[in-house]
Amino acid sequence: MSNDLYGLSRVVGEKGVLPQRARKLDPSLPCRDSEVLIDVESLNIDAASFKQIKGEVGGDPARIGARIQEIVLERGKMQNPVTGSGGMLIGRVKEIGAKHPARGQLQVGDRIATLVSLTLTPLVIEEVKAVHVDIDRLDIRGHALLFATGIFAKLPSDLPDTLALAALDVCGAPALVARYVRPGMTVAVLGAGKSGALCLAQARRNLESRGKLIAMDVSQPALDALTAIGLCDVALKVDATQGVDVMEAVSQATGGQLCDLVVNCASVGNTEMATILSVKDGGTAIFFSMATSFTTAALGAEGVGKDVTMLVGNGYVPGHASLTLALLRTEPALLQLFATRYV
Repeated sequence: MSNDLYGLSRVVGEKGVLPQRARKLDPSLPCRDSEVLIDVESLNIDAASFKQIKGEVGGDPARIGARIQEIVLERGKMQNPVTGSGGMLIGRVKEIGAKHPARGQLQVGDRIATLVSLTLTPLVIEEVKAVHVDIDRLDIRGHALLFATGIFAKLPSDLPDTLALAALDVCGAPALVARYVRPGMTVAVLGAGKSGALCLAQARRNLESRGKLIAMDVSQPALDALTAIGLCDVALKVDATQGVDVMEAVSQATGGQLCDLVVNCASVGNTEMATILSVKDGGTAIFFSMATSFTTAALGAEGVGKDVTMLVGNGYVPGHASLTLALLRTEPALLQLFATRYV
């Protein structure tokens, strides 16, 4: 299949199934006409996936690396069989297929970050060089294939690779927040990790000093770091798996009004009801966590009689990469926070 836009020819044994849903992909060489071949340097594993694997193998870096390598060997891609999620990668362009739309835009040797999930990216890991447990990253030697419809970003020359990788991994989150936050709103962000910090920064910008911004996380140090650089008006230390407790804390912080918008960036499951219960009737919830259960969210909202618009962040918003990198470049304190955490 010489012009295979979606990578269907890479799916093993499931006719008509798209790569993301496929059980197994064929990552073998050579690179085909509609593909870009990438020499992979690092994998940024989705937070929910990394947390699950870390818990499964006991936290040992070598065993984490071995488990990820095992999944990739079995499936031809990095898709956690428990969480269903993947991550993204950075690497150097090795070959550009004759019919790939980026031919002319990309050059062999360019360093890029893929902005599509590892769950649909054919991947081979030849060696795990290092496992960075604190930031969900693996340095590897291997190759990956990017389909014609796969979005990517050239790595910026003015930011460290690891920092850019961390930000680009979740760049869809602040870009979607930019669409929905308006001055005067009360906005809460659940999860104080990289996506949470970026969402708070973008929400603060959209609010234009009119409204209230609430950060929620189970980690007090993580909340303190966000408070120290002015990313929130209120920081609530909460266990997001306890929906009613979270609702009561938010109610107290908002004078009983609850939130116009809640953004869920948590890396653990069973946080759907904390999100839904914290939104006022007629409000909106955005789920960016890969640990979200659609069934739990839909039936949970129905079960408590909550009129809430629920959005699933799909990771892609036009201009999301440039928006996120611009946010870091123009927010020195946020840039320093990312540098401290991820460089």
